[in-house]
Amino acid sequence: MTDIDGLLAGFSRFQERYFGGEGSLFERLRLGQNPRAMVIACCDSRVDPGMLTGADPGDMFVVRNVANLVPPYRNGAEMPGIRADIEFGVKGLNVEHIIVLGHRSCGGIQALLNGEGITENNYEFIGAWVTIARQARERVLRELPGEPAAVQAKACEQWAIALSLDNLMSFPWIRERVEAGKLALHGWYFDIDRGELLGYKSETGEFEVLVAGVVKA
Repeated sequence: MTDIDGLLAGFSRFQERYFGGEGSLFERLRLGQNPRAMVIACCDSRVDPGMLTGADPGDMFVVRNVANLVPPYRNGAEMPGIRADIEFGVKGLNVEHIIVLGHRSCGGIQALLNGEGITENNYEFIGAWVTIARQARERVLRELPGEPAAVQAKACEQWAIALSLDNLMSFPWIRERVEAGKLALHGWYFDIDRGELLGYKSETGEFEVLVAGVVKA
């Protein structure tokens, strides 16, 4: 378990940085938020969007869930969940960018690849949730049946990001803003092994390097 005293000490450092003196960041933020970007990220503890991008509080509207998945639009959903988060970011905050941020070694995607065989951990909800990306799993099984597990996992992680981007476009008020040039969608993939950031190119259907990885000595 994480040392709670360490977390409290971290809050003290945060307080000193952002609340110290007149004209501090939160003098402005206490009046409201105005982020220009929404990030839909995995809840994996290794993939903190603010830390990865060096963002300050107020810079990004962050939504996190298992495997950074976006379900397709469905009006009148009984439990809207992430759809409500997306709606507020787009309609309420008028963000100009939505970034779907996935990563390597994603446990949620591994659960997807394993099918429903995760009951040994007594999970009740994960199996149903990750089926949002079942088309990515089906593509892996169809196109990469003989590849090593690591290759299949990476492909599924990336194809799930592309699928979430497609699902975002199924929201009519997102499509309207994208087509009007008021909103841009981005798919990012953080390679934990290489310390590299890749970006999805819809024109090619491939991920290309945005920030090169760290060369180890």
